[in-house]
Amino acid sequence: MVHFRNRIGEKGVELIFQESIRVSNEDNDGHHHETTFIDSTVQEKNITYPTDAKLHKKIIRKVLNIVHQLELPLRQSYTFVLKRIYRDQRFRNHPKNRQKTVRADRKLRTIAGRLVRELKRNLGEYYVYTELIERFEAILAQRRHSGKKLYSIHEPEVQCISKGKEHKKYEFGNKVSIIRSATGVILGAQSFRNEYDGHTIEASLAQVERLTQRKIKKTGRR
Repeated sequence: MVHFRNRIGEKGVELIFQESIRVSNEDNDGHHHETTFIDSTVQEKNITYPTDAKLHKKIIRKVLNIVHQLELPLRQSYTFVLKRIYRDQRFRNHPKNRQKTVRADRKLRTIAGRLVRELKRNLGEYYVYTELIERFEAILAQRRHSGKKLYSIHEPEVQCISKGKEHKKYEFGNKVSIIRSATGVILGAQSFRNEYDGHTIEASLAQVERLTQRKIKKTGRR
């Protein structure tokens, strides 16, 4: 499905969407969508809850995979050291394990940085990994209060969004604006980064008018 969306592009998806709106409107009068309702939600990405320790583990795993695939030299693989670190990181919420897990996290970051720097030196002319290494370095450089953080290696566009939900304080993905008619037909759906909800209305209404070729007279929020 992802490959299909990439092949047809945004214009192709809108064309299919436009046809579905036309089919849904065949049994309704021509004025049923002059009044619409708009709402925004978070489209969560397929990533685990991001923590520094998880990201550093993934960096180490990916670096070692690249080294084995390209048969590059490696001074130390840290196999046994990493086993001990992973063991020390367990049960981090227990008060007696707090200091031990903090030391293990710090050591894991150090090892990940060493492996990334060594990989960067040994790659030489393999420019295909340049962007990936820059992503590794950005993750290793970020701290708790850093701005524009990376929360995923394979999905660098992921945003940390707080919608004020009691059961889920933070969600990781991107904001989506949905517009539906008074009869429940979805007329528009557009993806954004993490803009303020009010700033998404104009672009969302423009998409609906482009797809339906009709002017929306009244819009409410649900």
